[in-house]
Amino acid sequence: MFDGVDFSKMGAMLEEAQKKAQELQDEAKSKTFSAKSGGGLVSVSCNGSGEVIDITVDDSLLGDKDAMQILLISCVNDVLKMVEEERRQLASKMLGGFGGLR
Repeated sequence: MFDGVDFSKMGAMLEEAQKKAQELQDEAKSKTFSAKSGGGLVSVSCNGSGEVIDITVDDSLLGDKDAMQILLISCVNDVLKMVEEERRQLASKMLGGFGGLR
């Protein structure tokens, strides 16, 4: 199962993988993801950590609480899906670095 694996290199490889993971996480945090709903009446932006950093609501929705809530929920869910997809891609990149154990 472990034939041909050079375990003497494991420590250095793990250190390198941790460094790469931190770089990728820092890169992800600096990204901004945005979604719109209701034809642009509502927009929500998040950073790569999934923190909401901006919400814009068109004035025409201020008198219609139900519509505003529905559009906000839709928009927040869409932008959080974008962040989650970015996290999946980040995890895939990080795991791809473990292919060099031989």
